[in-house]
Amino acid sequence: MKHLNTYSALLLLTALCLSRYVQAQTDVLKQLEAIAVIEQKVMMPMRDGVRLATDVFRPKGDGRYPIIFSKTPYNFNSWGDGELRQNSYQVALDAVKRGYAYVVQNERGKFFSEGNWDILGPPTTDAYDAFTWMTKQPWSNGKIGLYGCSSTAEWQMAAASLGHPALAAMVPQGFGAGVGKVGPFMEQGNWYRGGAQQMLFTTWLYGTQVDQLARPLFPKTATSEDLTRVSRFYDLAPEMPKVDWAQGLKHLPVQDIIKNVNGAKGIYEKMIVRKPNDPDWYKGGLYHENMPFNVPSYWFVSWYDVSTGPNLALFNHVRKNATDPKVRDSQYLVIAPTLHCAYRRATENTIVGERSVGDARLDYDTMIYGWFDHWLKDDKSDLSKMPRVKYYTMGANKWQTSDTWPPANINMTTYYLTSNGRANSLYGDGTLTPAAPPKTSPADAFAYDPMYPVPSYGGNVCCAGNSVQGGSFDQHQMETRQDILVYTTEPFANGVELTGSIESTLYVGSDAKDTDFTVKLIDVYPDGKAYNLDETILRARYREGFDKEVWLEKGKVYKLDLSPMTTSNFFAPGHRIRIEVSSSNFPRFDRNMNTGGNNVTETKSVVAHNQIFHSAQYPSQVRLPIVRN
Repeated sequence: MKHLNTYSALLLLTALCLSRYVQAQTDVLKQLEAIAVIEQKVMMPMRDGVRLATDVFRPKGDGRYPIIFSKTPYNFNSWGDGELRQNSYQVALDAVKRGYAYVVQNERGKFFSEGNWDILGPPTTDAYDAFTWMTKQPWSNGKIGLYGCSSTAEWQMAAASLGHPALAAMVPQGFGAGVGKVGPFMEQGNWYRGGAQQMLFTTWLYGTQVDQLARPLFPKTATSEDLTRVSRFYDLAPEMPKVDWAQGLKHLPVQDIIKNVNGAKGIYEKMIVRKPNDPDWYKGGLYHENMPFNVPSYWFVSWYDVSTGPNLALFNHVRKNATDPKVRDSQYLVIAPTLHCAYRRATENTIVGERSVGDARLDYDTMIYGWFDHWLKDDKSDLSKMPRVKYYTMGANKWQTSDTWPPANINMTTYYLTSNGRANSLYGDGTLTPAAPPKTSPADAFAYDPMYPVPSYGGNVCCAGNSVQGGSFDQHQMETRQDILVYTTEPFANGVELTGSIESTLYVGSDAKDTDFTVKLIDVYPDGKAYNLDETILRARYREGFDKEVWLEKGKVYKLDLSPMTTSNFFAPGHRIRIEVSSSNFPRFDRNMNTGGNNVTETKSVVAHNQIFHSAQYPSQVRLPIVRN
């Protein structure tokens, strides 16, 4: 009887908690209805007649309000599977409480929006037309701010380049897939790094791209009331079967990966065959450094995101190149030690992967709405009190500030890769040293077999399904492989902080026409644990630029400059800096088949026998941003 009473009490407690949760969820909508005019499935017209489904939440009354605008390819319908879902209502409630109209819109061709979907929602004129429509509404004060993370941020930069007079401020977060070419990065929206495909887009597009054969269309005579009613039981959201991407991404050829799992037919088939300099990259919603930019922006970046390097390069590009000096001086940056769009998931003990980075919390609502209040309302608070750059230093586990990125107090210090020709694995003789390399030194060699690639373990990733878990993980078991070269410093007596870009130059050789070279930056703890910080890659055929393909010749030595890595990490006393070099990091990046052929259509590969040279003539090296005390 005692056990029965305990069980009954637990059931009662569970029911009570569930009831309170449901009540809290219901209260969000009730609170919103009490203070807001709610207009759903407003079909906003574009210049070509296509209409985009839009929800509008605005304060009650006859006032004129600033607008916070989010645009997304994701489903924000408030009903699904016959149940009311209120996540989007919370964002709207927060905005309306603060005196804003909140407008959320689906990209062209997604859910109730008409037209055909393309990644980043081209044409960019959709953004311009939306801004114009909103500013003409009697409840608008004529000022618009853009807000969102990932796909709700990535379209913002190209939209900003259009110069619409109503666009007054932006808060882009995790926005790298909207960056085409900027500074040393030519990733075309994170599709590539160093010319190698970042396979996250295969998994992401499986669940996101639109198969036109399966897309039902409503008649143009359908009113907003009609569509709102229908959306209660028909949200147009496909239910994609789950895929084991740890296995699915191994399929060859690469261009058939989605087809092999019976996925939707869509934009993937076009994009997968594009080369890094394909003209189509310059027709859609990507922002390139030759485009104008004149919008005050509060940029949010995270260390374990797929796009950290391009994001920081774009921040610096705008600070230097915005045509209006006031706009150049109205760019601010936050860099958090989290995964993609996981800023608010930081805790008192933030774990990223399996590494603790301490208390990384911030009051994001206060920061972001303070920004919008300044630019969209009459609040002219002094922005000079804000730190230009607020960044988190892992290892030291603290927030720091700077007037520039990177901070001014760094010395770019060269460390050289050295060995006696046996740097293979953790147990080899590879070292990383500031001493100049000897006149002669035996090269390190390893075999790269595309059918047995180095598996990705942690890393700066997102959206990869179960194929790669993002974050920092102990790499030392991985480092027992003979196809990973390991170069490590001596333990630091006083500790060293790296903050900024890590530049890598390798002198390489191969018996293959083409192959990849990868670099990974590691923090090695005194107990041997080795936590990854960042990683990069270069497909050797693109060593002379992404607008050409130049093959390797056996017996020759080539200089490779890889895309920069970036971090802020304190290597405490007793810790060491480690650089791993290999030729694969799969499925973070697609495998180079080593044939020199069209990598995405091939099913057969060859083994590449690769070399890393390190001598006075061929000084393979990394340049580290060491902070001066």
